Amino acid sequence: MTRTYDCSSPAEREEGIRAAVEAVNRGDLVVLPTDTLYGLGADAFSRNAVASLLAAKQRGRDMPVPVLVGSWRTIDGLVTTVRPELRELVEAFWPGGLTIVVEHAPSLVWDLGDAGGTVAVRMPLHPIALEVLNATGPMAVSSANVSGKPPATTAADAREQLGWLVDVYLEAGDCGEPVPSSIVDLTTTRPRLLRAGAISADELREVIPDLELPESADRA
Repeated sequence: MTRTYDCSSPAEREEGIRAAVEAVNRGDLVVLPTDTLYGLGADAFSRNAVASLLAAKQRGRDMPVPVLVGSWRTIDGLVTTVRPELRELVEAFWPGGLTIVVEHAPSLVWDLGDAGGTVAVRMPLHPIALEVLNATGPMAVSSANVSGKPPATTAADAREQLGWLVDVYLEAGDCGEPVPSSIVDLTTTRPRLLRAGAISADELREVIPDLELPESADRA
């Protein structure tokens, strides 16, 4: 049964977070707010849950699902080696609008799509998301919309697109104009900016001066 919880009510927020954690733990899908937009989340270590997420979005395995974490320390358990640039970016911009692509530890048992041994990781700056993540551990989270349709700025928007495919919706109000996270790739010798978003290229270069920029990168 699909349920929506109004997180503006303290009691309903507590009940909703508990329901979301239970849903993730049993392999169901949830919609939760983040600092950039609403996300569709599932247990990152459940092959079936991630497959359900991709099916709900009508998205193929060629677009692997990113992972959200509730603590920057989690990164130590996700990679074999923590590069200095990774530590510097995490300490400067997490929690916040920076996604970092890294080579994940071979021991991790997950299937996020055709990622070729890499994973895109972010720690969001939103209290509800962090509370859920700290209870569940790393979650596979993508934008809460059907691929090709507008991203959801409320849980109600997400429910219009995803309906009964999601078990729990956490409504925390309008997140405003959707702003994608910036993406930095640390799987190559020189760090590369794949997408400039919530954090500008100039801000990133203050921390990683040799960051390689695409020609289309926003320097504002």
